[in-house]
Amino acid sequence: MDLDVLVIGAGVSGIGAAIRLNEQGENNFVVLEKADTLGGTWRDNTYPGCACDVPSALYSYSFAQNPDWSRVFAGQAEILAYVSDVARRHQIESHIRYGESALTSHWDEQSCRWIVRTEKNEYHARVIISCAGYLHEPQIPNIPGLKDFPGKLFHSSHWDHQHNLSGERVAVIGTGASAIQFVPEIQPQVKKLMLFQRTPQWILPKPDQSMAGLAKKLLAWPVAMSGLRTVLYSGLEVFGLGFRRPMLLKQIEKLARAHINMSIKEPSLRTKLTPDYDLGCKRVLLSNNYYPALNQPNVELLASAVKEVRGHTIISADGSEREVDTIILGTGFHVSDPPIAEHVYGVDGRSLEQVWNGSPEAYRGTTIAGFPNLFLVLGPNLAIGNNSAFIVIEAQLNYVMSALRAMRDQRLVRLDVNALVQQRYNKKVQAALQKTVWNIGGCSSYYIDRNGKNSIGFPWSSGTMQRLLKRFDKHNYHCESVSSIVRLSSVTESPPAKVESLYAPTR
Repeated sequence: MDLDVLVIGAGVSGIGAAIRLNEQGENNFVVLEKADTLGGTWRDNTYPGCACDVPSALYSYSFAQNPDWSRVFAGQAEILAYVSDVARRHQIESHIRYGESALTSHWDEQSCRWIVRTEKNEYHARVIISCAGYLHEPQIPNIPGLKDFPGKLFHSSHWDHQHNLSGERVAVIGTGASAIQFVPEIQPQVKKLMLFQRTPQWILPKPDQSMAGLAKKLLAWPVAMSGLRTVLYSGLEVFGLGFRRPMLLKQIEKLARAHINMSIKEPSLRTKLTPDYDLGCKRVLLSNNYYPALNQPNVELLASAVKEVRGHTIISADGSEREVDTIILGTGFHVSDPPIAEHVYGVDGRSLEQVWNGSPEAYRGTTIAGFPNLFLVLGPNLAIGNNSAFIVIEAQLNYVMSALRAMRDQRLVRLDVNALVQQRYNKKVQAALQKTVWNIGGCSSYYIDRNGKNSIGFPWSSGTMQRLLKRFDKHNYHCESVSSIVRLSSVTESPPAKVESLYAPTR
């Protein structure tokens, strides 16, 4: 199947990309989705208590604001319903091909096409927009004996709702963003809950509450909703200054310490839960009920990694042993090593994983030298840590759509970012990151890849990001037009099939 654009993934990014393509008159596109429904991370993560840690009013598309959120911080089901409703209202589901994973994507230099193979089809696409994201491939720890555990074992992102935890001895490995949400939900059900914590987290109180009828009526006015989004955005941007100037976060760190001290009375437990690194070095978490759950008599916090699983026995790094019936992994996702990189092959035949070699890098987080006509959404060094992912997604989509307009209007068939431009950009990024809390905060986090490089964080404000991605900067790319490709082909062999057909008059 010949396409102008192939979108990979039907999560928040992929749905946004499809809507923007439709609006721009690019109708010859397909969205590949490996699952049988849309929604991405909000479809997959259905664990008890799953919710957003960004205010709902800001965690939404700017073009599809929702005045009907039931809470300040919406839960998983409500967010999934919102994304599904937006897709339905913008009529993009007809473009989605469910149950198709992009198994391999190879760039064909002769035809200036990406050849993408799935379990069912082969697609030839002028452009790929990868919206695979980085919160969907679970990180499974390499613990001896774990795979042979005879009890029930599952990752939080693949929650087994059919399994009854009542009366069981349950071990939770990992105490990050997911665990602090599901632990309070399952604590009342289980006989014994054992949490294996390698590193404590900074947790702030969550200013959550239900949205009353009056608030909903007010937010139904577009000017009120826009005003609320502006206030929330500005407040979170002020908070984000602390990531770039860590000393500013010391006052917020005092609030987090007070949250621990007020919630946890037992001195030894309080010590285990108090981080020894700067707030902001790891993802800052929000919860009102995690600490109260740890105070309950059926909960035990072990401040230790897991060394081995032997039958029903978990052996921690400090030598202690615990008997368990079920193990729940709250061990996060592949963030700095996205699995899709193994399946995308560029001009020289190397995969993206081979090119990156453990340290993802892109120009403005969006394009990679040697991988023409490929755009990554939520790519390397674009995580802002303090604001809504929708801000990043929409900024990148502005850039991608600007590039597609340039390709159509100027009859370009090949865009490849200048390798030196990419190198210079990332040199500036890494220099700016050296002073951020992610680099100097004294912790180990998913921001730092296996080579010790920060390949995740964005070192400037989201306003700077939006300016960088406002429009396509053709002068920083090697571009080839239809005419140049046809001239080159005429010297060697017949012109690439259907190159001209992609550049029909603007619809």
